[in-house]
Amino acid sequence: MGKYIQISTTTETRQYAEAIASALVEQKLAGCVQIIGPIVSTYRWDGDVECEEEWLCSIKTSKELFTDVEKTIKSIHPYDVPEIIAVPIVGGSNDYLSWLGEQVAK
Repeated sequence: MGKYIQISTTTETRQYAEAIASALVEQKLAGCVQIIGPIVSTYRWDGDVECEEEWLCSIKTSKELFTDVEKTIKSIHPYDVPEIIAVPIVGGSNDYLSWLGEQVAK
């Protein structure tokens, strides 16, 4: 274990989230992308506190594909500074992790 990561990004619309999900799965850069939302995000931007509705993408992939996933997200994403955060998957079902590995095999 330890070769897989989960990446999160948020977008302003469900349509952007779906476009990111489709691109990543079609290009075999992710085995699965779950879209959650709407959610509410509170953050500081240009000195002001903002509170906006967003959609969260939870992306499962391998560590070695992070750079390609990041490039693909940035090519679709409407934000100047999109959230793209990766955390390691430190454990999981052997069956699921085997399936994930098959989906993102180069």
